[in-house]
Amino acid sequence: MTMKRRTLLKTGAAAAAVTVGFPWPKRARAAIELKLSHYLPPVHGMHTDFMEPWARELERRTDGAVKVTIFPGGTPLGNVAKQYDQCVAGVVDIAHGLRGIPGGRFPRTSIVELPFMCRTADGATRALWALFPKYLEQEHPGVKVLALHAHNPGLIHTRDRPVRTMEDLRGLRLRVPSTTTKMMVEYLGGTPVGLPPSEIYENLQKGVIDGLIMPWDPIRSFRLADLVRYHLEARCYTVSFYFVMNLRRYESLPDDVRAAVDAISGDNLIPQFGPWWNRWDEPGRQDAIAAGNTITELTEEERQRWREALQPMSEAYLDDLEKNQGVAEARQIYAEMREAIARIEG
Repeated sequence: MTMKRRTLLKTGAAAAAVTVGFPWPKRARAAIELKLSHYLPPVHGMHTDFMEPWARELERRTDGAVKVTIFPGGTPLGNVAKQYDQCVAGVVDIAHGLRGIPGGRFPRTSIVELPFMCRTADGATRALWALFPKYLEQEHPGVKVLALHAHNPGLIHTRDRPVRTMEDLRGLRLRVPSTTTKMMVEYLGGTPVGLPPSEIYENLQKGVIDGLIMPWDPIRSFRLADLVRYHLEARCYTVSFYFVMNLRRYESLPDDVRAAVDAISGDNLIPQFGPWWNRWDEPGRQDAIAAGNTITELTEEERQRWREALQPMSEAYLDDLEKNQGVAEARQIYAEMREAIARIEG
């Protein structure tokens, strides 16, 4: 054997040994770009505490294979009325939106928003998720539902006139976030006005509305403490939200990426909303106190009057769901939701 031949054989054997002992690194896969949109300002707790950390955690769990870009309110993808549709259409991959805007959607889910259904965001959120497989999944076509949740029972905030009783509501023009709160205001003698959150400040400032129906947290995020001087802690309703991903996009993801999405969503995400809402509400309340505003608690006696006055409204709403919106099991959902919330809230 020639010297050259022996040298080539030795070189080849050495290369083989290196290959066996130190495998070549796997080919880096192309980055997966995901767009996440919502309608709130980037200073809101739902952005800073929920969606921003959720996005970064997904990136971490996939070792950077996924990159999530967030488009909050005020960006071209931040329109509150378009969140669900642009997710289904694939304009964005993930969206967080308000169930009641636009109206007429998710009728089964809307039942949680009837008066006096819950005392806490945690109770309403956990009940929604408990009923999701049986009743609510069917009304979310085209998406993978990552979470449903609700805020702490809301307040009535007014500019020039305090509200302490039902009679004080008469003639007031109040911004409402949903069909159920619209009906509630009408039954209590006020005039409901539908507005997206981004238009509340201007319409309050101009006197187009006298107040609004909302929890505490938007008082901070929409800078309203200087415009509304009176706050009634009525705690008589809630509003629900969805956090969804385009179904085709979800199903197209590699198995490990889908597993990462699942690990930070659903059952593992739901328990966090109650504590989050408690934390998000507190700055708004503190802003009202700092502004010298008047905060009033609805008395138990007055609360009972409201319950009695609004029970026919709940019955009318359930009748409409059954007769006009194809929700034959509306009363069954209502009963099971009340039972679930009562069990969760003790």
